[in-house]
Amino acid sequence: MKQITLNIPDNKFKTFVDFIQTLDYVKIQEVDHEALIGLENSLKEVKAMKDGKIEKKRFKDLIDEI
Repeated sequence: MKQITLNIPDNKFKTFVDFIQTLDYVKIQEVDHEALIGLENSLKEVKAMKDGKIEKKRFKDLIDEI
């Protein structure tokens, strides 16, 4: 089985998925959207830390949050 990754504009995504679901030979793997949003937010925070836009957290503070 082959796999491809597609970049589709948000406003066209549902239409595209509806279309490809009509094809009996295509399988769509479900994605945990909340997890992806959390990951994306975390990556933005790390980038902001690297750019000096927000203060870096101390390791001890991170452990205390757990």
